[in-house]
Amino acid sequence: MVAIRLTQHRVDTLRPCKSVHNFRDAELKGYGVRVMPSGTKRYFFHSQHRGRRVWKIVGDAAVITEAEARARARSMLAALRDDRDIEAEVSGDALFETVAEEVFSRYGRRWKPRTLVVNGRYLRNQILPFFEGRPIAGITREEVQRWFRSLHATPSAANRSAPILSVIMQQAEAWGYRPDGSNPCKGIRRYRQKRSERFLSPEEYCRLGKVLDRHQARQPFRVAALRLLLLTGCRKSEIITLEWRFYRDGRLYLADGKTGPRTIWLCGAAREVLDRLPRSSRFVFPIGGRITPWSWLDAFWIQLRAEAGLEDMRLHDTRHSFASMALSSGETIRTVGRLLGHDNAATTLKYAHLSDATVRETVEALSPLLSGAQP
Repeated sequence: MVAIRLTQHRVDTLRPCKSVHNFRDAELKGYGVRVMPSGTKRYFFHSQHRGRRVWKIVGDAAVITEAEARARARSMLAALRDDRDIEAEVSGDALFETVAEEVFSRYGRRWKPRTLVVNGRYLRNQILPFFEGRPIAGITREEVQRWFRSLHATPSAANRSAPILSVIMQQAEAWGYRPDGSNPCKGIRRYRQKRSERFLSPEEYCRLGKVLDRHQARQPFRVAALRLLLLTGCRKSEIITLEWRFYRDGRLYLADGKTGPRTIWLCGAAREVLDRLPRSSRFVFPIGGRITPWSWLDAFWIQLRAEAGLEDMRLHDTRHSFASMALSSGETIRTVGRLLGHDNAATTLKYAHLSDATVRETVEALSPLLSGAQP
């Protein structure tokens, strides 16, 4: 953290960078100014008191002068030393959107790029419209519950937004914007959602295979990508961002999967799909010499599933199908979890669906035993 003698001129001339920068005052200990990538500047006060880290926003540089901020910081330091209420020394609190911006800038570096983009979308569309303009320190549990209830028409979006809001509140505590242990998101019960149990039957696999064959000559990359999804159970992102350097010795070595590095063992058919593709780029599935957009495979899948009579089948259901086939073939939850790249068995269990035909066969096999008849 840079230490300089803060003056109004110095603060005015500070320029934003790609990341958050804090500039401490070389004279008043704990006092400084934070410059956000957006250009927003906020004076802060930071100190240790009775073994606890205290971090408070003194004021927005666009609203108060450096001299006013310095005077407030001195008052806060005196209040802290005298065990007085430090909040009484500051007029106003950091706004929710200001802290959210800071969280996405600092904490967001822990998220993968794709996750950061998706979380940003939920922040803009589901969270900010309700909380924007509110001091973050004043947001209560009741207010969060009202927000969550207001999203009842879109339960999936509500369930995905709640953890993002919780992270913002959690970091607000860690950085001194809220009291410790005050996260108002704790204990919120998510909406129950009907779990889709759609997966391919053997007959549907055959139909899909025939449709893929028809498109092989005209769309070799798209067909190859879908075949790999079906043959490996990989996530879409793992396949469409695949680079040739990750393929060796008949395996895929993913350095940065969703749950970290992992090895994917390829069957003969999957290796054959890869070996037939030209290596004209560092990427296995290139378009115009660069990595393909996320939407290209989705569009092809919509066309393909219509031709195969599988309109209710999502692209991610190929992963469900792979897991279900493996489990139905006698593989253990642990083994299938490793194949899918799960870091805990509970995640794998949701893929253990059985087709109606398998359930019917099992019932027929058990009925003589349950009725007391001899098998």
